[in-house]
Amino acid sequence: MKGLVIKNTGSWYTVRTDNGETVESKIKGNFRLKGIRSTNPVAVGDRVEIALNQEGTAFITAIEDRRNYIVRKSQNLSKQSHIIAANVDQAFLIVTVSHPQTSTTFIDRFLASAEAYSVPVVLVFNKTDLLSPEELHYQAMMVSLYETVGYECRQISAATGEGVAQLVDLLQGKVTVLSGNSGVGKSTLINTLVPGAQLRTAEISDAHDAGMHTTTFSEMLQLADGGYIIDTPGIRGFGTFDMEPEEISSYFKEIFRFSKDCRFSNCTHTHEPGCAVLDAVENHYIAASRYQSYLSMLEDKDDGKYRSGY
Repeated sequence: MKGLVIKNTGSWYTVRTDNGETVESKIKGNFRLKGIRSTNPVAVGDRVEIALNQEGTAFITAIEDRRNYIVRKSQNLSKQSHIIAANVDQAFLIVTVSHPQTSTTFIDRFLASAEAYSVPVVLVFNKTDLLSPEELHYQAMMVSLYETVGYECRQISAATGEGVAQLVDLLQGKVTVLSGNSGVGKSTLINTLVPGAQLRTAEISDAHDAGMHTTTFSEMLQLADGGYIIDTPGIRGFGTFDMEPEEISSYFKEIFRFSKDCRFSNCTHTHEPGCAVLDAVENHYIAASRYQSYLSMLEDKDDGKYRSGY
């Protein structure tokens, strides 16, 4: 029997079978994907085969090939990956310039990982209603930067509903994974987009201006107009997984464009003479923050480095 994984609670997976039933399922034995060491070998969005048992539950016996996925380095086991969601049409990265502040390094790492697996990303700037004039100006600069790079951006307030309607058309008929730091308002946004979802929300910690984890597992929620949202737990860091240093520049759209004019075909864009990327950074055609994110990813072979909040 085949079906779609719509919820992952750690040890159990909810599978909606092709005939419309939902079956609680477990992994049988030491189940591992080919070539990937993952803390969660089955992810929400996976197509799987299951074998029913006498208790009315099932074992997952096989996973169909994925067309894409969003993956990051496991926070606790740096030699392994954590797959956020599989078989998605797009990702919404929910970011906030304040309450809490999403770092540009985190944004850039998420974008690069999505580029690596051909997942289009929309940057959704939330909590616009809470921003001071100075913060609104900074957000406008961020939007300008990422739109110039080539990413679609939206500015909303999930709490007041401002701008949320414009997201609906982008979601229609698609499987969209929502991701972001804890506290950026994913649950509030989903409660607005999916009436009846009633996801738990929490106040931001005043002491640390950081979010509390309110979503502890991943779940696929159906939208009224067709399409699905995959809700995921908030993440504090985004360590890239299984990227070779020579590949990373191709996951930064603007660096890749300029790299074609470098003197050397194997240019690392760090020190070489005739490097078109370094020249573009110096002349502000490539944002310094984006270039610094690129450099930080080159250092990811140091297993402990990425845990510092990227």
